[in-house]
Amino acid sequence: MSKPGIIQLSEFDITQKIIESLSNVCTRAVLFSIKYESKDATQISDELKISISTVYKTLSILEDLALVEIEHFVISSEGKKIKQYRSRIGKVEIILEDSEPSLSLYPNLSNVKSDS
Repeated sequence: MSKPGIIQLSEFDITQKIIESLSNVCTRAVLFSIKYESKDATQISDELKISISTVYKTLSILEDLALVEIEHFVISSEGKKIKQYRSRIGKVEIILEDSEPSLSLYPNLSNVKSDS
């Protein structure tokens, strides 16, 4: 059974899923550890001192929500393709007014490459 894509989910469902994900401190730590440079899951695990399985699960959730992307692959010395993840967002605003939260996601401007 395949997971629903972003287009298949209603806007409310997506907002709720993103807010729920970002309410987790581990998810936020993973997301913002890859804001300025791409990293593989092992690098994130080592940096944040969390288990590799937690990192993979978190990255999978963030990738499903389109909050992270695979920037490129690196080939290890054993010939394995290793994903390098990068945050697609640089800032998040959650506003709680009335009965519905509103979510604003801002692009990760550190992804823009400069020629300087």
